[in-house]
Amino acid sequence: MASKSHPVKTSKTVLKRFLDLEQPKEYCQVEYIWIDGTGEGIRSKGRTLDFVPKEAKECPIWNYDGSSTWQSDGCNSDLYLYPRALFKDPFRGGNNKLVMCDVYKHNKEPVESNKRNNCADVMEKAKDLAPWFGIEQEYSLLDFDGYPLGWPKQGFPGPQGPYYCGVGSDKVYGRDVVEAHYRACLYAGITISGINAEVMPSQWEFQVGPCEGIKMGDELWVARYILLRVAEEFDVRVTFDPKPIPGNWNGAGAHCNYSTKPMREDGGLTEIEKAIDKLSLKQKEHIRAYDPKNGQDNARRLLGSHETSSIDQFSAGVANRGASIRIPRQVAEDKKGYLEDRRPASNCDPYSVTEIVVRTTVLE
Repeated sequence: MASKSHPVKTSKTVLKRFLDLEQPKEYCQVEYIWIDGTGEGIRSKGRTLDFVPKEAKECPIWNYDGSSTWQSDGCNSDLYLYPRALFKDPFRGGNNKLVMCDVYKHNKEPVESNKRNNCADVMEKAKDLAPWFGIEQEYSLLDFDGYPLGWPKQGFPGPQGPYYCGVGSDKVYGRDVVEAHYRACLYAGITISGINAEVMPSQWEFQVGPCEGIKMGDELWVARYILLRVAEEFDVRVTFDPKPIPGNWNGAGAHCNYSTKPMREDGGLTEIEKAIDKLSLKQKEHIRAYDPKNGQDNARRLLGSHETSSIDQFSAGVANRGASIRIPRQVAEDKKGYLEDRRPASNCDPYSVTEIVVRTTVLE
């Protein structure tokens, strides 16, 4: 567990007085967002532009101190931020923007934690097949002592069962955070398609998609950023840890729903089955790509229990939530649609996940 420090209390009412000040029309605040050297941490910093960008490429390339983000040495610390995807800013409002960036070294080569660069290349090669993705992002809300929000401080809540999609103050904790995040994502332009309370109390899920190609990674990372920022407002912590509480409690995943154009057409089930056959041959490679520690995080979660498959074995089945790959019941009946890869961990890099799925099933 993390330390028991508490957040500094500031007045949101006082803050609102300043945020309500009229912003000069000739200026725009843009928050640059990127992934740090851990492969899962999110960083950001803001700058003022004297115009309102309509596309990410209109935002200037910027730089930062990579030695403070585990991405460079202090003697050669400057790294470059390349703006890639633009969104409305739900925190500052108005014409202000969020921009998702990827990171490059002084020689313009991508840093090791930049998984977007290769992902974009793969999606460009596969664009004729129009790969679609939808990721189900699970996460847990924690109090500032690092213990799950709403749990008894000296014990545990009742066994799992009543919490999934639950309603009532004795079954769900932190709905205010979830609803605020949902609305903020819609405002920003994220393709957020739903939310629900999950199996472990204080665990939630939001879904992003369907998104085509590289947009999946861009939108999910920005949705995570928005969640962390919203949680700041409520003095609540968010963890994407795949197994935040050991023992008889569900872990957290980022189930990846995937299809290509042939899978979505009549008779597409045959294409889905072909893709599953290819995935079955690359179990170890996919496990390494499905969490930022090359499978070590997922080893705590993929135990073959609590609605997971075994990390060492590949399996597939219709409506089977204990399989590596699930074919939804409706897809089996319609004989077309998509597959669900249930192996990615909640703290995965969606660029890595979507890249390897397409690489394995389409580019081979």
